[in-house]
Amino acid sequence: MTSPAAKGSAPPTEPLQSPSSAELLANLKQLFPREIDLSLGRIERLLTALNQPQADLPPVIHVAGTNGKGSVIAFIRAIFEAAGKKVHSYTSPHLIDFHERIQLAADGGAQPISDEQLTDVLKQTAEANNGEAITYFEVITAAAFLAFNSRPADFALLETGLGGRLDATNVVARPLLTVITPISIDHTSYLGSTLAEIAYEKAGILKPGVTCVVAPQDDEALGVIEARAEELGAPLLVAGREWDAHEQHGRLIYQTAGELLDLPMPRLAGRHQIENAACALTAARVCLGGAASARALHDGLLAATWPGRLDRLGPGSLYEYVHPQTEIWLDGGHNAAAAVALARTMAELEERVPRPLHLVCGMMASKDARAFFDAFQGLSQWAGTVPIPDNANAFSADALAQEARAMLIPAEATGGIAEALATSRAIAGDQPVRILIAGSLYLAGHVLKLHTGVANVA
Repeated sequence: MTSPAAKGSAPPTEPLQSPSSAELLANLKQLFPREIDLSLGRIERLLTALNQPQADLPPVIHVAGTNGKGSVIAFIRAIFEAAGKKVHSYTSPHLIDFHERIQLAADGGAQPISDEQLTDVLKQTAEANNGEAITYFEVITAAAFLAFNSRPADFALLETGLGGRLDATNVVARPLLTVITPISIDHTSYLGSTLAEIAYEKAGILKPGVTCVVAPQDDEALGVIEARAEELGAPLLVAGREWDAHEQHGRLIYQTAGELLDLPMPRLAGRHQIENAACALTAARVCLGGAASARALHDGLLAATWPGRLDRLGPGSLYEYVHPQTEIWLDGGHNAAAAVALARTMAELEERVPRPLHLVCGMMASKDARAFFDAFQGLSQWAGTVPIPDNANAFSADALAQEARAMLIPAEATGGIAEALATSRAIAGDQPVRILIAGSLYLAGHVLKLHTGVANVA
């Protein structure tokens, strides 16, 4: 018998496949010609089309600053979860996978958004946007708000992408708390060329009557924050004034006018993490009150993780290229203040276990590379510079090597991470060294992919 299809009817067709989250993200990147264009108008229009999801978030803690934002959020989340609270968080950029940016509250701790849910909120956002011009960061911020509304939580943690005043996250009318981490010179083409100008942009997250936890700041930046807080009537809890923290005999000592806490040193490495942890301790005291028990604070400091930030790499592919006893450290730091913190930690490690320091560095061309390398004068014996894959806005390895040599650090341009590590070993011979890979979060993500086998080392 002849089937109906054989009599000239159309053959059966495959069902149309819905775009994946990766395809949706790629399409969204095409909606605006500039990667960064600070403004609130576009996201406010989109949020209106989405029925204002930011108005239905759990109590929000909003974090701005130049360095330490992600670490502070990692500590806050760990402390809150140790206190039995459920927490959403939104951070950027991701290191290996986009889903890292949106962490949703779950039993046992927040988890990256599933691909199914990410696809769903991106579709909703794209449909509401209706092809209008909008930046990538703005549209994924709106998608994060939708995702947060899909699941109950006690708190939502928001990290600004750039600046604060005109950042897409700065649409929450009344957060529970704001936090400003240390401010330094960075992103000058967007935020201003002076510390005061940059501090003004960061202080844009302050809200009337909402307490702000302020990390240690240069006087110039603190003056701007204090002036803005006075205008708005925003109470400040300032490091060195309302709270303080320091290391004593291998313990973290946290102090306010009313209490003194003896706590373990934070799990995250580096002396600068004492300040970041103390910001989180202060936030916990404000937001949790008595629920921020000594046990929750203790457990949170030891549980916090934040990959790619002064991270000593465990076993993985990259150790094939170095001496068996060589240490490989990874950090996404890319400005002068971050370099100072990194150099200080490397110097402390040198005092404990002496060995030569080699830098492996890749950096965006918009950064002040000489200021970064200046922190390592007299400390780093050699630097291997690398390109940042698939990033046309990065320094070439040759140009970056010239910047290092200008700061009196012997440097050699290499074709990539594997070549840089192999060159380091050739220079060191049979001697183990300490290698610090730094200069860019984009580079840090690439390195983690190589080390864990997500990408090929070549």
